[in-house]
Amino acid sequence: MKIKELTAKDIKNIMMDKALIIVLVFMIIGIIIIEPSFLQIRVLTDILTQSAVKMICALGLMFALLLGGTDLSGGRQVGLAAVMVASLSQMADYSNKFWPGLPELPIIIPVIMTLALVAVIGAVNGFMIAKLKMAPFIATFGMSTIVYGINCLYFAKKPNNSQPIGGIREDLTVLSSFKVFGQISFLVVIAVIAIVGVWFLLNKTVFGKNIYIVGGNPEAAKVSGINVSKVIITVFIIESMFVGLAGILEVARTGGANSAYGNAYEFDAISSCVVGGVSLSGGVGKVSGVIIGVLIFTFISYGLAYIGVNSNWQLIVKGLIICSAVALDMRKNS
Repeated sequence: MKIKELTAKDIKNIMMDKALIIVLVFMIIGIIIIEPSFLQIRVLTDILTQSAVKMICALGLMFALLLGGTDLSGGRQVGLAAVMVASLSQMADYSNKFWPGLPELPIIIPVIMTLALVAVIGAVNGFMIAKLKMAPFIATFGMSTIVYGINCLYFAKKPNNSQPIGGIREDLTVLSSFKVFGQISFLVVIAVIAIVGVWFLLNKTVFGKNIYIVGGNPEAAKVSGINVSKVIITVFIIESMFVGLAGILEVARTGGANSAYGNAYEFDAISSCVVGGVSLSGGVGKVSGVIIGVLIFTFISYGLAYIGVNSNWQLIVKGLIICSAVALDMRKNS
């Protein structure tokens, strides 16, 4: 079998397509050179645990991006989901209960109620975009403000009065505290299950194919008989349920919640997707790319903190990565 030789043009295209990933990998190598102790099992397991919630959030935002849209309310939905599930999952004898007198409900009930709430938000987002023809940026930005306002009002109700919610029951926090093989958080297992589920949906189902078609060319999708509005609304419901799940798992990981949870999570998720090759123009993107994007971002953030880089410089680096990712995406599409 003859192996095709790479031409200068092929190499240029590969470098253009993977340029940011290559730079970020070199940054990780630089961190390891500066602090060799970065290469240890504990650091790796910490990074995987931190990546788990971000991975689920990014997988959700991937759906919106594949349609050529976005969801700027994703982070605020994470916060609302966190506060909602935490307020309903406190121990019965906790001294500062959000709902005094509320008995301990089976943990599945707060989880279902929370996912149902964010699913409604996703449906409204999808309706505004599909039926009212609003630009996703504007529709979801407005929804972000609404969701944050609702969350703050709920969080500030008496007797809680905007106090951080604690006393989370063990049957929720066990999702984070339980270790597989004694070292890997069960959150990582949940993230892997989510990855497999999204990959199957996008690659092995008719609905998944329709998402790519609608994102690539909505007019052609209509002509081919696809119900574009139905696809858009369903996608935003799925996306909201993913970010809602991320909020639930964030409570399991931290053992508490407040109204600030999830702030700017959508930007990290979108950045990870774009770094991983998901196009902002829609119709292009792979689950494997999202995995790479999330892991690289987490490695960089954790690594910079590990070697003692000032948090303000970390924000600058993250901003440069985001701008570079978007610029490269626009260049490739042009």
